[in-house]
Amino acid sequence: MTEKRQRSAEERIADKQAEAAAMGVDEAYVSHLVDEFYNRVRANEQLGPIFEGAIGDHWAPHLSTMKDFWSSMVLSTGRYDGRPLPKHMKLEGLTPQHFETWLELFYQTLKDTAPSQEAEDWFIDRAVRIAKSFQLSLFYRPELRGGVVDVG
Repeated sequence: MTEKRQRSAEERIADKQAEAAAMGVDEAYVSHLVDEFYNRVRANEQLGPIFEGAIGDHWAPHLSTMKDFWSSMVLSTGRYDGRPLPKHMKLEGLTPQHFETWLELFYQTLKDTAPSQEAEDWFIDRAVRIAKSFQLSLFYRPELRGGVVDVG
């Protein structure tokens, strides 16, 4: 009988970090990606006003939180343990199109900065999942015919 060996949490984290390193992703890249992406968000005519209204002069803490989020996602650092959906639910005027614009900007930022095709694919896959999950949580309306506002 073959005995399955359970991997420890430390082994799983080490494997994930090795996978990220093989794609060229490390803390420095995560920081660069977040900074570059949010520079583009702030300059975007659709997204900039929404972010400015929500964040105002508190960009440094927001960027730090986003770096923690992506570091946790990619490098399993566990630095992020927040709940982003309730904050997004409070945003006035948010539409499914805003998420599409967000994804387009994120994708272009990845195309311009990613250290490898694998890293680009990995990040965009997660970003799409996050955006679709948020769209369903924010805009799913069972009372409407078909139940869903167009979420792309």
